[in-house]
Amino acid sequence: MKIIKIAYIGGGSRLWAQSFMRDLALAEGIGGEVALYDIDIPAARRNQQIACRLQALPQAVSRFTYTVATSLDQALIGADFVLISILPGTFREMDSDVHAPESFGIYQSVGDTVGPGGVLRAMRTVPIYEGFARAIRRCCPEAWVLNLTNPMSACVKALYDTFPRIKAFGCCHEVFHTQDFLCCVLREMTGVQAQRRDIYTDASGINHFTWMTEARYQEYDLLSLLPGFMEKYFETGYYEHGPADQWEHDYFAYGNRVKMDLFRRYGALAAAGDRHLAEFLPGAWYLASPETAHSWHFSLTPVSYREQNQAKKEAEAAAMASGAVPVTLAPSGEELVRLLRALCGLDMVVSNVNLPNAGQMPGLPLGSIVETNCVFTNGLVKPVVAKPLPAGALALVQRNCANIDLLCDSIKQRDLNGIFAAFAAQPLCDGLSLRDARTLFDTMCRNTEACLAPYFH
Repeated sequence: MKIIKIAYIGGGSRLWAQSFMRDLALAEGIGGEVALYDIDIPAARRNQQIACRLQALPQAVSRFTYTVATSLDQALIGADFVLISILPGTFREMDSDVHAPESFGIYQSVGDTVGPGGVLRAMRTVPIYEGFARAIRRCCPEAWVLNLTNPMSACVKALYDTFPRIKAFGCCHEVFHTQDFLCCVLREMTGVQAQRRDIYTDASGINHFTWMTEARYQEYDLLSLLPGFMEKYFETGYYEHGPADQWEHDYFAYGNRVKMDLFRRYGALAAAGDRHLAEFLPGAWYLASPETAHSWHFSLTPVSYREQNQAKKEAEAAAMASGAVPVTLAPSGEELVRLLRALCGLDMVVSNVNLPNAGQMPGLPLGSIVETNCVFTNGLVKPVVAKPLPAGALALVQRNCANIDLLCDSIKQRDLNGIFAAFAAQPLCDGLSLRDARTLFDTMCRNTEACLAPYFH
């Protein structure tokens, strides 16, 4: 058995941590320690109690002990792997990110990656990640670092900018959902059943704006099935994880109409949920108003719902930690533990992750953070060179990639003028005058001043 130490930064997480702990309990061939670190220590202690209950279940095959670290260095010293999933700021800051732009006619379905909300979130997050990178360099410079926090590209870039030798990559499950969608296309058009891990997809782009140029299952070219599928389902929409109208009562559901519309126009399949895809494009396309979003079969997720959902998850976690409700083990469908086992030499996995571009993403600058397939095995992460994107799709990706690079470089320099240039250049801000863009930017900075003041004047 491979004995390892995992440091979990954000170990009080109500979502990612519990999925990870379940998958880890079901992982063969590894064991050791998981050190949970969180500024919310009671939340980390709850997850420790839940993890201990999971490890005690008869279905658990791994043997991990869980500890709660009271300092970042304590968690990191001796770590072989570092997992990071944090909420930068509070829901108060997120409320400004998502809803302040609405007074200027800018609507965001997520608000955590690009657009006005993504810029302000990056301003809060990048300095924190600079601190994480310095601590990793000090305490466990050879550790593998797996990032889950958004904005993904900015987080991963901050890690490499601060500690160039770091072994970090960003993990996102949006491509997995699109693979599920393609399995539905295969079933609907041919009657053939397949699982997402059984199909091959060539994915390339940037996080939450990744595109598929090829998708195959055995002798089936899945992208060639899409025109016929769209004739049947474009108007009604089609959701891979439930009924087509689930978006009407589930903020995280969507009808894939944006995805299908982009495929029709650009010849490649955008590989993220419609809620994310719409934010990388001019607002007039899919986000001109809440009604426009509804016509495309997705909704805007209000921060008030996120607050209610977190309160519900906190109550559920407390009940599981205390033993008031049973805990169960089932695979989450996420890739984190599979990648971890592969890096331990126990498997070989091909999966999409975010890394600095070393040539694997044609058409984007070297050093930009890109999302492509990579091979994971025995201490090695090897990017796979992606097929070139069609010119139209590439132009959309290039614009957003340039904005991310400008934003990250300006945050690194604490250059508010450069940050504003990236803010005004967001596709969702296309309809703003420069004066209105400056007013909105200043307003959002003031709204979140408590988080920005330690880093920006």
